[in-house]
Amino acid sequence: MIAFAFPYVVSGFLVGLIVGMTGVGGGSLMTPILLLWFGLPASTAVGTDLLFAAVTKTCGTTVHQLGHNIDWKLVGLLAAGSAPAVLVTLFVMRHSDLDSRAASALVSHVLGLALLLTSVSLVYRRYIMRISAALALDEHPRTQTVATVVLGTLVGTLVSLSSVGAGAIGVAVLLVLRPRLPTARIVGSDIAHAVPLTLLAGLGHLMIGTADLGLLAALLIGSLPGIVLGSLLAPRVPERVLRLLLSIVLAAVGGRLVIA
Repeated sequence: MIAFAFPYVVSGFLVGLIVGMTGVGGGSLMTPILLLWFGLPASTAVGTDLLFAAVTKTCGTTVHQLGHNIDWKLVGLLAAGSAPAVLVTLFVMRHSDLDSRAASALVSHVLGLALLLTSVSLVYRRYIMRISAALALDEHPRTQTVATVVLGTLVGTLVSLSSVGAGAIGVAVLLVLRPRLPTARIVGSDIAHAVPLTLLAGLGHLMIGTADLGLLAALLIGSLPGIVLGSLLAPRVPERVLRLLLSIVLAAVGGRLVIA
């Protein structure tokens, strides 16, 4: 049993290390690893990774809350869109044949597109900030509020299908929607929103039988010390280099899933 779980523990540690150093990469890396490396069904990889993300992001939320880096009003607006989207998406999945080739292909393609979007958001973060300044949405609070709820809806749908989107994609769009909010509060708020989002979606997957608790335990055993070590190493490693390498990996994996 220990020998069987060891590769998953190592995978959890490596992903946790990257998350600790860069702040992104949890769902973006773990789901493809489970899908492509270990050959798990797409729905099981997504469902297990959602519960994995809920636990790891709870730790991140605690740290950000201690640093007063969470805008709970913003979290509420995102959740107003994401919670209904998760429930609707899970309802559709519940009444679909998740083991069919068509359903598995759909999840894989959605995951691939999400990874490509994440890769782009990592590389072009500076340009995203320029777009934010040009749009000046902070001068139009009603439009800003509606756009935030819509973002929550899109992220909720994407996360339920692929487990990707609550991290780099959410932060990238929030940088445009909330240009006057400090980046640290945007990141903290995004992580805080991801906790109920991934937990709700993960529990939904568990109820419909597409999450593996034994696998989840093995991943967490490796990832939690990995996140701690990565956080300690982060100040010593050039973030730009890490983000570039991560974006290349995500683009390669995403492209493979899309054309598969």
